[in-house]
Amino acid sequence: MLRRISPTGLSLTGVTLAAALGLVALPASAAPAPEGTSTAAAPATLTAAAPDIDVTKVQAHLTELNAIATRNGGNRRSTTQGYRDSVAYVKGKLQAAGYTVTEQACTSGCTSGAGPNLIAEWPHGDASKVYMFGSHLDSVSAGPGINDNGSGSATLLEVALKLAETNPSMAGRVRFGWWTDEEQGLNGSDFYVRSLTSAQRSAIRAYYNFDMVASRNGGYFINHITSAAAAPMKAYWDSLNLQPEENTEGAGRSDDYSFENYGIPTSGYAMGASARKTSAQAAKWGGTANAAYDSCYHSSCDTTSNINATGLNRSADGVAYTLWSQAVSATVPADDFSLSASPATGSTAPGTSLTTTVSTATTNGSAQTVNLSASGAPAGVTVAFSPASVTSGGSSTATVSVGSSVAPGTYNLTITGAGSTTHTAQYTLTVTGAGGCTASQAVTNGGFESGTSPWTGDTGAIGAFSGQSAHSGTRYAWLAGYGSTATDTVSQTVTIPAGCTRATLKYWLHIDTSESGSTAYDTFQVKVNGTAKQTYSNANAATGYTERTLDLSQYIGQQITLTFTGSEDSSLQTSFVVDDVTLTTG
Repeated sequence: MLRRISPTGLSLTGVTLAAALGLVALPASAAPAPEGTSTAAAPATLTAAAPDIDVTKVQAHLTELNAIATRNGGNRRSTTQGYRDSVAYVKGKLQAAGYTVTEQACTSGCTSGAGPNLIAEWPHGDASKVYMFGSHLDSVSAGPGINDNGSGSATLLEVALKLAETNPSMAGRVRFGWWTDEEQGLNGSDFYVRSLTSAQRSAIRAYYNFDMVASRNGGYFINHITSAAAAPMKAYWDSLNLQPEENTEGAGRSDDYSFENYGIPTSGYAMGASARKTSAQAAKWGGTANAAYDSCYHSSCDTTSNINATGLNRSADGVAYTLWSQAVSATVPADDFSLSASPATGSTAPGTSLTTTVSTATTNGSAQTVNLSASGAPAGVTVAFSPASVTSGGSSTATVSVGSSVAPGTYNLTITGAGSTTHTAQYTLTVTGAGGCTASQAVTNGGFESGTSPWTGDTGAIGAFSGQSAHSGTRYAWLAGYGSTATDTVSQTVTIPAGCTRATLKYWLHIDTSESGSTAYDTFQVKVNGTAKQTYSNANAATGYTERTLDLSQYIGQQITLTFTGSEDSSLQTSFVVDDVTLTTG
């Protein structure tokens, strides 16, 4: 557990989760409580469903992580073979259990040579309602890191295996993450969240973090204890009369902070690090007052001998209770699917055609046959699907053919998928004309004043932050400015209508830097369809905003993706601030 300093001005306020607490079992603790700790039975209102997690199996994972450290110089630091062997151990267990497992290389912001994040998804349940459970898998170089944070990693592994073993009906989607390079600054989890699209972040209903859940002299702490996301975690420990407290010591110091920065609700369990237990805490939880929760924190003695089995058991069972409360269905869900079209817009001239991919996914129950059709097309426009029906999980190519007599204009087409239920996706067709030109502005929300849509990418960079100011209004896109290796991008897909002779991109750019000299260490690029068209750097820093112009006339009549990218090297910040973006035709 190590605090990462937030990039100036880019921390977003967390939001709460409107979630109801399910009725799920509270398994009994497998180990005796420390002196002074109550083992009161769960209240009758919390009835059977969530499984008991066998703490001896969690401890077996810890034994293996300790052995991995021993074989690799005594630690599992993110840049070592000990970390990579830890990833291989967890990955092998999860793949055998039926998880979709991905190793995500951390390509920016991590220590050089750091191993990958490990992401495992249970491929059942509604993919638009993701509940994520995470822990860092790396240790410090001083020791094997069995409480910090083998305890959180082993707990999540055994809960994941129990989910696969019981295979319940799922109301939501469950995803697990084991993070790299946490001890060097929360770098792995930060990279993961930055890599998600805005839609992918929005799908995460809550993120739960587990860092040091078996401290020998520990307490019972919950992140954001009064939040809706924390409700099931608190309910479980309340049922054991543990009287948990807010995790003030760990605030901003573990991987939940990476998710908080993007407004994702978070919670989690912890049992404490180097802070000292108070007399009041010792009275209700047992243990030694005025002594550290974990006397082996970040030390060579953080081995399997440094584990509180009772606390570990209560944490593991509370994790299972939370997962079952949030994501497991009490009934077998009806078969259902989702439908989408990509791209969702297209522009073409009369007498031509274009295509879009219609994708389906099974969101509940079993796969089913989905029959595809389209409506809303004007006379002279036809839509053909190949194939005309798919099994949910498959895709089809829709060809939109525009007759030579179709009038120029914008038409909204509806693509329908019919199975046991019906879903639709929208497709916007622009038919260009060969006549005169009507001047237009193609970029939407170019001043960033209307939230983040339709911009995609690192949309957390859009807002009003202390340390910079807007060219007009109050909001802007602040790219880079971290003072370490990082890349931020924001993109928008636009259609440049046909019939005009000129298309001009204009935007206001402010560059400030701590670099000196004329060497380009940090860069800003404007890209069209992934190709760089303009590049500026720290050498172009100046007071205030400068208007920049780019001729895009070669793209008239086309749909393009416009991207602004700011990239920094390993030291000395450069901020690239963009505002008032327009793309006009004439």
